[in-house]
Amino acid sequence: MIQGFHLKGLILSGGTGSRLRPFTYSTAKQLLPLANKPVISYVVEAMVEAGITDIGVIVGHTGAQIEAHLGDGTQFGANLTYIQQDAPRGLAHAVQTARPFLGDNPFAVFLGDNFLRGGIRSHVEAFHASGATGQILLKRVDNPREFGIAELDAAGRLQRLVEKPVEPASNLAVLGVYLLRPEFFDAAETIKPSFRGELEITDALQAMLDAGHDLRGHIIDDDWVDTGGPEDLLRANRTVLDHMQPCTGEPLGHGSTACGNVRIEAGAAITGSQIQGPAIIGPEAVIRDAYIGPGTSIAARTQVTNARIENSIVMEDAVIEGASIRDSIVGRHAGIRSVAQGFSPEAPDLPSHKVLLGDHGRLELA
Repeated sequence: MIQGFHLKGLILSGGTGSRLRPFTYSTAKQLLPLANKPVISYVVEAMVEAGITDIGVIVGHTGAQIEAHLGDGTQFGANLTYIQQDAPRGLAHAVQTARPFLGDNPFAVFLGDNFLRGGIRSHVEAFHASGATGQILLKRVDNPREFGIAELDAAGRLQRLVEKPVEPASNLAVLGVYLLRPEFFDAAETIKPSFRGELEITDALQAMLDAGHDLRGHIIDDDWVDTGGPEDLLRANRTVLDHMQPCTGEPLGHGSTACGNVRIEAGAAITGSQIQGPAIIGPEAVIRDAYIGPGTSIAARTQVTNARIENSIVMEDAVIEGASIRDSIVGRHAGIRSVAQGFSPEAPDLPSHKVLLGDHGRLELA
């Protein structure tokens, strides 16, 4: 923590995760994995690395799952307080719900389903040095109509914020990281629900601007992903794998090779297979006569036999036999089996399937 600057943290982890169904029927979206680790774990780690250890976690109907995973925060070097939001009424409402926890401290808000590779330490330091009332992170995007969009002046001060504009005035998307002082709460009291029926954080920030507060925007170059949909989750997974430290915890079995950035964790058994990184093979996974290609995470105790998997996330205890999949997400305890005769993962021009299969699902491929 910066000397004399006590910043509290707030992780927003409510919401239904409707764009990530069927996986969010059984799992909180913040617990879906990137390189075999839940997204929200990266968020907690980023806060702790920035010196923020007193953290509130806003939870909704999946709160029990999130608390079961994060616990009291000891494993991260943090102290976690869980705060129930009665319904998903918008990000501004979620922050308001945490007012008793936050008190009169400045605070950092981080969406629990966002991934920011570079962390937030430098941004916390810049916020403290600036003395500004608020600071938000921005990134240039190709699809500004899908985000809250910011307009800045030449000095980097925010001039205007618009949620999902029809005619965007800039391509600077508002990321899910906000550094704020308690003046936010007075501004949030003045806003009304949007057309979505929610209290939008962009509206609260705009109210702060209208009241004359100094809000800064910092444009980042770091990798950032809002893991709101399957394609986003796969992209974030690949980003983590690209920067992962390779490690082979277990020797490769007979007839196996591993090339590139590959992590093989303790207890994994790999025989007759090729692993092409970046890829991770979780503990006690069993890989036989298979090809595991770039961008693939294979979680603990998964069994892959006579199969080909590329750019995919396969969660714990899944079973994949005789199938070729790519750009896929396979849930926990799910099973995929091919009924095709003479299947070989090394066959030329092998057709691949794109699969989104929820927990305990079963799929047979022709």
